[in-house]
Amino acid sequence: MNFDKIKLLVLDADGVLTDGKLYIGANGEIAKCFSVLDGMGISLALRNGIDVAIITGRSGDIVKYRANELGIKHCYIGIKDKKEQLQKLMNTLNVGQDEVAYMGDDLNDLPSFAIAGLKMAVKNAVAEVLQNADYVTANNGGCGAVREVVEKILIAQKKWDKIVTEYLQQGQGDKQ
Repeated sequence: MNFDKIKLLVLDADGVLTDGKLYIGANGEIAKCFSVLDGMGISLALRNGIDVAIITGRSGDIVKYRANELGIKHCYIGIKDKKEQLQKLMNTLNVGQDEVAYMGDDLNDLPSFAIAGLKMAVKNAVAEVLQNADYVTANNGGCGAVREVVEKILIAQKKWDKIVTEYLQQGQGDKQ
């Protein structure tokens, strides 16, 4: 697995950035649970030259709000064909297949696996996604899985020790 070549980390939202549960109130309002560990991981990735994108099939403002809060510039919601959107993004950012990592949890993520150089599944993904993944996280979706892969990427790119040293000295004021 070539974590060291990754320039673009693409994430599904529900089941990857969240635990996959939807909390629906009596008036139809929806809430989702995001991990601050994943938020810190995304902040670390963005600050250290790894672009991050979200491509999700669900619509709504919650994911857009979280993406904006974390500084993610590429957030696509309500996408029926994730593979097509991923290909467009790769062309826009001029990144090759071996520079793209894609993380998913369910069947609608499988087409994107075909064009991502590094195919990743969260621990609690469906069996078909687990079987087709190059890497399966030790953590469930919404519980630090994104942070886990960001660390692997930054360690492989020999950036992690410098990051830790900077935090030991002063911290960085991250968005989580």
